[in-house]
Amino acid sequence: MTYQISLIIPVLNEAGHLAGKLRALQVLRDRCQLVLVDGGSHDDSPEIAKSLVDKIILAARGRAIQMNAGALQADAEILLFLHADTRLPDNVIDLISQAVTEGFHWGRFDVAFDNPKPIFKLIAFMMNQRSRLNGIATGDQALFMTRPAFAAVGGFPAIALIEDIAISSKLKKHGKPCCLKAKVLTSARRWQQHGICKTILLMWWLRLAYFFGADPDDLAVRYYGRR
Repeated sequence: MTYQISLIIPVLNEAGHLAGKLRALQVLRDRCQLVLVDGGSHDDSPEIAKSLVDKIILAARGRAIQMNAGALQADAEILLFLHADTRLPDNVIDLISQAVTEGFHWGRFDVAFDNPKPIFKLIAFMMNQRSRLNGIATGDQALFMTRPAFAAVGGFPAIALIEDIAISSKLKKHGKPCCLKAKVLTSARRWQQHGICKTILLMWWLRLAYFFGADPDDLAVRYYGRR
């Protein structure tokens, strides 16, 4: 079967939410290949996904490593990388296909949170505007790119955090991103669990530290906490 897009989903211990997320993607399967990359889950994530995706790949833990592994085994010429807690717009395939037809090699969507509070609408607005100004996309915005663009930058850097910023910086050298106004819906749970102001300050600090050369492994410990 010839697919227009390969949708690559890195997961780790997502059994509690995975079935619902994957069922929402079933309407895309006639035109889109679903590739799930498990990073060594200790729960039933791979078993849950078995009938809901086209390929299951087992890889070493780490979002960048998992996404690279999925890209290597994907069949389509357009790659879309999706976090397990992000939901795509209904016309996602047409939007991406049109962007590539217009000459864009990569891009991302605007983001919205699954919490209706005004503060989350403001945070999303600022994220989207910042991305338009600096040409940097985050993983929450559902990065997509052509296979040649992915190959040209060597895929995602195998770092523990901020792999989305790192690959965006490289992709910018090959052309500006297509910043689609259609919104993906992503989870606000981390912001709610850790506090909005604390999360914003942490995000800013992580970006600044990375810009000045901090080790992504050290930043990952600060972001995820010691486990």
